Amino acid sequence: MKNQTPYRIKSITEGHRLAGLEKPHHPLISMLDVSKFKNDSDVNAVIFDFYTVSLKRGCNNLLYGQQKYDFDEGLMAFMSPGQILRGEEGGLPPNLEGWMLFIHPDFLWNTALAKKIKQYEYFGYATNEALFLSDKEESIMNSIVENIKAEYQAHIDKFSQDVIIAQLELMFTYAQRFYERQFITRKISNHKVLERLESVLDDYFNREDLLSKGLPTVQFVAESLNISNKYLGTLLKQLTGQTTQQHIHEKLIEKAKEKLSTTELSVSEIAYELGFEHSQSFSKLFKIKTKQSPLEFRQSFY
Repeated sequence: MKNQTPYRIKSITEGHRLAGLEKPHHPLISMLDVSKFKNDSDVNAVIFDFYTVSLKRGCNNLLYGQQKYDFDEGLMAFMSPGQILRGEEGGLPPNLEGWMLFIHPDFLWNTALAKKIKQYEYFGYATNEALFLSDKEESIMNSIVENIKAEYQAHIDKFSQDVIIAQLELMFTYAQRFYERQFITRKISNHKVLERLESVLDDYFNREDLLSKGLPTVQFVAESLNISNKYLGTLLKQLTGQTTQQHIHEKLIEKAKEKLSTTELSVSEIAYELGFEHSQSFSKLFKIKTKQSPLEFRQSFY
């Protein structure tokens, strides 16, 4: 039985060793052929202390956190340091193909990419939110990673880091483009997420214990939908132009308007029923969103 306790991989050299591969050509960046991974380790979950970018086929039994890969063809996943990659019992599938790119944060030190890489939201996506690639897109990504590999395996000179950094930035820019394409091409499933979001918020604001629970958080909504915060935020931006927090506020105002127009509850009572500890905070948000105070909105019905 494989060990379920996550094993922390602190260096790229250690990552090669665990995969049963030769030492890396470069200590801070490396591309690994996943079809050559050895399957004899008792480690079933790992935490990388560096960035990983992977393109895999036949990986439908790999998990990220508690989420499962939902595709059996070419897809890409991006992980930041500290995230967990977990497999299932039985180890790696025999038909697994593709590559993993290891990028140690020290390789990015003193470059613009060191800060910029934190702005790519897909490094916070779960693996079941991976990037689905067309054959043409996969070819582009494969070409870039081969350029990176050729550069760090060649004679290292003062231009090597700049060349590799430029290739990484190109890869990440393409990934951004392809993700935006994915949000468009998977409209049906994405709109189902939007419907589920409305249902989650409706159910929450219809609860009788809102005062003790407080307002729904972005984290609560994302977990209810089994989606990472960042992926949900990007998806909603693409579909509606609003953030998750703005959707929560829109639903709250909708419920507030309903109570103001159909009940005789005071503004304070309505604020408490909607999860506000202080009615002033409710009134302030209501006016920001509607350009009217709650009382002005109620009076417009008389």
